[in-house]
Amino acid sequence: MKNVPLILSIIAILAAAAFGILFFTTDKKAPSQGSQEGNAAEVSANKGDIVYIQLDRILQEYDMANDLRSVVETKVQNIQAEVDRRGKKLESDVTDFQEKLNKGLMTRSVAEVQSEKLRQQEADFNNYANQKQNEILEEQTVMMNQLADAIKTFLDKYNQEKQYSMILTNQGGAPVITGDTTLDITDDVLVKLNEEYVKNKNKKD
Repeated sequence: MKNVPLILSIIAILAAAAFGILFFTTDKKAPSQGSQEGNAAEVSANKGDIVYIQLDRILQEYDMANDLRSVVETKVQNIQAEVDRRGKKLESDVTDFQEKLNKGLMTRSVAEVQSEKLRQQEADFNNYANQKQNEILEEQTVMMNQLADAIKTFLDKYNQEKQYSMILTNQGGAPVITGDTTLDITDDVLVKLNEEYVKNKNKKD
């Protein structure tokens, strides 16, 4: 019986996901009365403009994204450690079986029983590893959905005051290949996103 390959290639955490979200303003509500913090970034865009945010920067610098990423990374590390432990145990069992078989330390009937047992262990391990890989994918999907929802909810509220015609999410040069940098509202959005996240986090604490 050949050595059992160790599987489960851990997927990179928080691969930049193209939300493909266009935030359209369909309800022109009156500007909110909440005062803005003094450290908000200066914005040159005007009411009715089509503006955009750099999604890659949001995912890198949004405090909520960093906190969620840290939680998921810890879970992934724990999963990987357990998969590695089980994989090494299986590999050790296979090596031990092969050594005993090569030295003639077991009868043919015992070897057949042991070989079948190891094949079942291999199948069980592969099933376990695949299950854990799916768990990692699910954790990442939930994380990205939470971020997408938080950003969308914030921008809906944000645009009640700004009243832009459209807010695009730009990532890797798409859909905004080139444009007026004064229409890039990423700095302002990041400041206010993080202010809101810290405020809500402190309330929960």
